[in-house]
Amino acid sequence: MPTRSKSLQIPTADGQADAFAAFPGGGERHPGMLMYADGFGIRPVLRELARELAGHGYYVLVPNFFYRHGPAPVVELPEYIGEEVRGAVFGQLMPLIEVHTAERVLRDADAFLAFLTAQPEVGPGPVAVTGYCIGGLLATRTAVARPGQVAALAAFHAPVGADGADSLAKLTAEVHFGHAESDLTPEGLGELNQALDAAGVRYTSEIYPGTVHGFTMSDTDAFDAAALRLHWDRLLPLLGRTLDRGGEPGRSRR
Repeated sequence: MPTRSKSLQIPTADGQADAFAAFPGGGERHPGMLMYADGFGIRPVLRELARELAGHGYYVLVPNFFYRHGPAPVVELPEYIGEEVRGAVFGQLMPLIEVHTAERVLRDADAFLAFLTAQPEVGPGPVAVTGYCIGGLLATRTAVARPGQVAALAAFHAPVGADGADSLAKLTAEVHFGHAESDLTPEGLGELNQALDAAGVRYTSEIYPGTVHGFTMSDTDAFDAAALRLHWDRLLPLLGRTLDRGGEPGRSRR
């Protein structure tokens, strides 16, 4: 499906957040998706992911959640974020991550979702949120806070349990969590999935074999092409069940 893209400014309680949007180019309305980037922020690989999703029939909004510190990229990024520079880049980003409180996340989420659903290319009905790394935690917090609006949540190599089992109990969206093998042990996966079971969440939650943190990002040493394909194999059916046809999603467990 041919796509279009554009840069946008989202009004928030604390200023203007720059953002990237990708969407089908036919002039029709499509389901909305809010995509949170990883800690490195909006850059070519995130735009590529957004365009790929747009090609499947979604309006994808990628906000710069570090907008309080400037437009994306908020720190200088090399074209390829290899291990030799990763530490130095994260050294600049960690102070921004540490001050990005849950209160800020939810205040921004209200603004991002209001902006997304007001776009003329976005149809009525529920939306999806997805995120990578720290963005997966932001996506999870957004889905927890807006149960009546978010129908699907997907997070990849993300600390989704950081807010505790009680927060996950508030989820009403159907969920997929794709974990890196370096981030979560089988025992940790079992504990997380038990919490989701106890909460009655419809979900899949699995460790992607042989992966390290950041496996979806092709501009890093962590990239794993097979894991990225698995990410699409999990994400696209989830969106199809929850946004496209409105069918009753099935409960599954991994």
